[in-house]
Amino acid sequence: MKIAIISDIHGNVDALREVLKKAKKEHVEHLLILGDLVGYYYHPDKVLELLSEWSYDIVKGNHERILEDLVAQPKMSESIRLKYGSGHQEAIDKLTDQQLTFLSGLPETKSVQFNGISMLMCHGSPWANDDYIYPDCDTETILKCDSKEYDFVLIGHSHYAFAIKNANSILLNPGSVGQSRQIGGKASWAIINTANGCLQIVTTDYDSEKLLNEVKNKDCEIRYLTEILKRK
Repeated sequence: MKIAIISDIHGNVDALREVLKKAKKEHVEHLLILGDLVGYYYHPDKVLELLSEWSYDIVKGNHERILEDLVAQPKMSESIRLKYGSGHQEAIDKLTDQQLTFLSGLPETKSVQFNGISMLMCHGSPWANDDYIYPDCDTETILKCDSKEYDFVLIGHSHYAFAIKNANSILLNPGSVGQSRQIGGKASWAIINTANGCLQIVTTDYDSEKLLNEVKNKDCEIRYLTEILKRK
């Protein structure tokens, strides 16, 4: 059985669409989603629509928590927009109450098992939703992610793809579907084959021009939102 590991979609439906097309060609049967469906960009409704066609497990990202804060405190809207763009407000405007409740009710970690291979799903780290773990961070942090309970510890949040084999488990970050911080115009994700435990980190091209135009219209003064999509 092939499982796709995806994270940090951030409302970028064009990137997600290409990833899911590739996943079908690779005969992926199930998705593990590591959070941050919302934030930065503008189509969380279409993201949820695409995902609804799949079998999946999902955990909460830090941007789902930011969305909860905005729902509770609407006066935060402009300060959140200036930091992250209009994506959170777009989620409030476009998602139904049922969808917002679904996102706010997601667990921060989740244990899953397929064909005897066990995985712990997280967003930032196994102990904190918003911790950043990079492939070059200190040895102590990497070792802290090792698990005797699970074959794979799955994390997102940093938008950098990597896999590290610890003593007892493999630490895997699939990178970001919607906002790679390694190279613009490419969605990063991973596939695990539960028949043999092999993993593959995948990069998938998508056309970012439509999204760049949307940024220009909605958040033109927030240069980061454009620059990251053009990163070489």
